[in-house]
Amino acid sequence: MREKTIDYVLRATWMAVAKMYNEEAGTKGSTMATGFALLSIDPEEGTPSTALGPKMGMEATSLSRTLKNMEDKGLIRREKNPLDGRSVLIYLTDFGKEMRDFSKRVVLTFDEAVQEAISEEDLRTFKEVAHTIMELISTKKIYNQPETVTK
Repeated sequence: MREKTIDYVLRATWMAVAKMYNEEAGTKGSTMATGFALLSIDPEEGTPSTALGPKMGMEATSLSRTLKNMEDKGLIRREKNPLDGRSVLIYLTDFGKEMRDFSKRVVLTFDEAVQEAISEEDLRTFKEVAHTIMELISTKKIYNQPETVTK
């Protein structure tokens, strides 16, 4: 991958990770998106549905579909927020908590395997590089530069 663009390396790596997670989730009849949602919902206090999209980086339509599937499978329940009747809180069911634990083990197993295979220094550098890329994107320092006028 040495001569590939940074974008290619990021995309190919994430696609491999996503495929691995989906295969593992599939052993329990689940998906990576469901596992990610389970991990994003507070297991004790629940989570406002409006907070899940930004927390997961998902569009509202994709999130709605995921939550509907999760509700159909008995992983979550929705309740009106007692502090704000316009919003809904998402709670994990007992089955949802069980699947959340499974998802957490999957993520931690991956994390441990990577930490065993890569030095602390290289992982620190990787995280610094990823942070810098995210910072460049979030502060719009890549595409929102003033255009250079050429004559």
